[in-house]
Amino acid sequence: MENQDFKTTVLVNATPQQVFGAINNVRGWWSENIEGDTDRPGAEFSYHYQDVHRSTMKITEWIPDKKVVWHVLDNYFKFTTDKQEWTGTDVIFEISERDGQTQLTFIHRGLVPDYECFQICRDAWTHYIQGSLKELIVTGKGNPTPADTGERTDVQPAQEEIPAASSTSKSIHHRLLIETPVETVYGALTTQKGLAGWWTPETIAQPEVGSILRFSFGPDYFKEMKVEELKPYSRVKWLCLKGYEEWVGTKMTFELEPHRKGTVLFFHHDGWKDYTPEFASCSYDWAMFFRSLKRLCETGKGLPYPDQYR
Repeated sequence: MENQDFKTTVLVNATPQQVFGAINNVRGWWSENIEGDTDRPGAEFSYHYQDVHRSTMKITEWIPDKKVVWHVLDNYFKFTTDKQEWTGTDVIFEISERDGQTQLTFIHRGLVPDYECFQICRDAWTHYIQGSLKELIVTGKGNPTPADTGERTDVQPAQEEIPAASSTSKSIHHRLLIETPVETVYGALTTQKGLAGWWTPETIAQPEVGSILRFSFGPDYFKEMKVEELKPYSRVKWLCLKGYEEWVGTKMTFELEPHRKGTVLFFHHDGWKDYTPEFASCSYDWAMFFRSLKRLCETGKGLPYPDQYR
């Protein structure tokens, strides 16, 4: 019977020593929310992502420049029926030489398609191993989950901020499931490459609070947004500075929530003065562009302007 454990490989121009060192620098590629030692045999460390995922690992095998194994002592998922999926499984890193390069083979033994979390966990591990860990090995800088800020994570998106605006203004709302991890969706909402891939190719953007984003739609029209909030993997907020008159002063909020199949995106565009033709048109356009965002995240290719209606 074919082995169904999740497995992925990375080939890099680096020494086995460099790869081994990067693997053990878990805060440098997986998450800054790690407590405990991650670089010695027998050590135990804990991981958490907000109130969504918690895990405790023990390093049960540690062969310098060749192999590392973590045994999952306990695990909690907020979004699965069996909250303890992963418990008792093993996370394995194997290092070998191949054609003058170093190959890293990653196996999560026990993470199989029967698991409810399989799809989202597979995609998340792919993001961190093929992306962040590889970047750490090759460039010396990975892309781990940032340290939690201590803000509340139990607020439901539909209950936050909207009531205050609804008494005096109108809001556009959209909600959709995107079948990729929150890390992927957040990147598509914050980076120049991501935004250009689903909204408009003529994008200038930096993922920094206070920065000004510029989106051009043909030679005669553009929008400028100020980034008011960036909370990694959970919230992005913009203030419209330039655009159609009815847009100026409105705010767009993108809120992300992990789901067993990927990510739920809840979007609200607040501050509209009335239900105008532009309001109606904008609501429809957002729906088309979110279809583009979903396609970009799930397939790697979106339908940005001017192809959003295709």
